[in-house]
Amino acid sequence: MADPKISIRNLYKIFGSDPQMALKHAKEGMHKTELLEQHRHVLGLRDINVDMQAGEITVIMGLSGSGKSTLIRHLNRLIDPTDGEVWVEDSNIMTYSDARLREMRRKKMSMVFQKFALLPHRTVLENAATPMIVDGAKRADWEKEATRWLDRVGLEGQGPQYPHQLSGGMQQRVGIARALTSNSDIMLMDEAFSALDPLIRTDMQDLLIELQRELQKTVVFITHDLDEALKLADHLVILKDGEVVQQGEPQHILMNPNDPYIVDFISDINRARVLRARTVMKKTSENPGDTSGEVDGNDTLESVIAKSRGNADLSYRVMQDGKQTGILTMRDVVTALVPTEAAEDGMRKAS
Repeated sequence: MADPKISIRNLYKIFGSDPQMALKHAKEGMHKTELLEQHRHVLGLRDINVDMQAGEITVIMGLSGSGKSTLIRHLNRLIDPTDGEVWVEDSNIMTYSDARLREMRRKKMSMVFQKFALLPHRTVLENAATPMIVDGAKRADWEKEATRWLDRVGLEGQGPQYPHQLSGGMQQRVGIARALTSNSDIMLMDEAFSALDPLIRTDMQDLLIELQRELQKTVVFITHDLDEALKLADHLVILKDGEVVQQGEPQHILMNPNDPYIVDFISDINRARVLRARTVMKKTSENPGDTSGEVDGNDTLESVIAKSRGNADLSYRVMQDGKQTGILTMRDVVTALVPTEAAEDGMRKAS
C-alpha cells in the first residue's frame, strides 16, 4: 500500500486548565468518564492513530460527543493537539510556521461546513470563487473557474443569485463548488449533509460519489449516520468517547463488529442494501460452468436477490473489471443477511 496522504499519530486532545497533568493519566489508561470525574478535565481524543490514503474517502463517524469534529479540526490545525502528530504527505504540520499553515489551508486543504458558511452579501458566483479572489486572481479567471464548478455541481445559471435565494441543498452545492474552485487535493467535510432533508441528502451523497469517481480527491468526511458512512466510505473510523473503537473497510466492519457499541450501530441496518457481492462471495477464478449468470462485485445483495427472483438454488459468477473474482450462491446471500455470531454475542453482552 502507498504511503498515506494524511497520517494521525498518537493524537491526544484534553480540554481543561492543566491538560499536561491530565495527559499523563490518559496515557496511563484513564478514559473519558474517569478523567472528568477525578480530574475535571474533558478527554476530547485519546491515542488516535489513523492513516488516510490518497484518492479515498475516509469517513469518521460516531455519536455526539465522540470527538469526530474535534478530530477533523486537527487536520488543518484549527485545533492544536495536547500531544501527538499530524502528517500530511511527508511533513508534520505541527512544525509549520503560521505562514506555512495559512498556505496549507489555502492551497492544500478545503473545508465544507454543515452550516454552509456562505457570505450573504456576495453572489453565488463570488462565493464559489472566494479561494481565487483571496489569492488575488483576475476577475476573468475566477469567473471562468467558479462558473465551471457551479455548472459541475448542478447550479447552471445560478451565479448572479444570492445565498438566501437558494434552498439548503443548493447552498451546500455552492459550498462544494467553492471547495473545488480552490483546487486543493484534500477536502474536509464536517457533517456537510446533516442539515439537509433526506431526499436532498441522498442527492448530495450521490453527487459526492460522482465527483470523487472523476476527481479522486482525498476526502475526510464526518457523520453520525451509519447509512451515510457505509455508502461513502472507502475507510471507516468509528469513534466513541474520543477513542477509535474500530476502523477498516466498511464491509469488513459490518461483517466483523468487534465491540457491542458497533453491534448497536449495525443492528437495525438493512444488510441487503449495504452488503455487496464481493463481501459474501467465495473467492475463486475458476468457472464452475453451471452458474445462472454474472453479477458485479459491487452489486448489493438486494440487487442480487431481485435478479434471482427469490430462487435460493441459484449461483452467480462475480465479476470485477471483466474478470471472475468469485462465486456467489443465493444460500450464501441468505446466510449473510443474518447477523454474525460476533454480532449476536455482542447483542447479548449489550443487553
